[in-house]
Amino acid sequence: MTREIPDIVEEVAKKSKVKILFVCLGNICRSPAAEGVMRSLVDEAGLQDRFEIDSAGLYGGHAGDLPDRRMRLHAFQRGYNLVHHSRQVRMSDFDKFDLIVAMDHSNFDRLRGMASTLDDERKVVRMIDFVQGFPQCDCVPDPYYDGAEGFELVLDLLEDGCRNMLKNLMPV
Repeated sequence: MTREIPDIVEEVAKKSKVKILFVCLGNICRSPAAEGVMRSLVDEAGLQDRFEIDSAGLYGGHAGDLPDRRMRLHAFQRGYNLVHHSRQVRMSDFDKFDLIVAMDHSNFDRLRGMASTLDDERKVVRMIDFVQGFPQCDCVPDPYYDGAEGFELVLDLLEDGCRNMLKNLMPV
């Protein structure tokens, strides 16, 4: 199964600086992991000056917290150091970021509902649309109540998706 890369990605790839916000519910598992994976890929490619990467959550109850200890451990075992402090999505994020990347369908729907313009709504994309190697998955699932395998699956999905996202955001 090949997923369709959102149309807006081609437009964003032409920008001299690409600004990406990854979003999940609490900003303590999936979105800070996506931020860490994408930062690592950008650093490896020597593209730090071309990308601005952040993450946020729709729920503000974890504001200021580091990512979940289990996510930090699993990410660290793969070479990622997750140091982001959780924050809630702000309306100003729609002005600041070119892509707002939702981890699941609920996040996607809520973010699109927050958008005040059609242009802002177009910025909201699904992380799973960039994932090619896991056709059985229809979102990046929340691992919070799962065991180690849930965190490993999330990292597998994010590594695949972030690699493809970066490839599609390279200037033509």
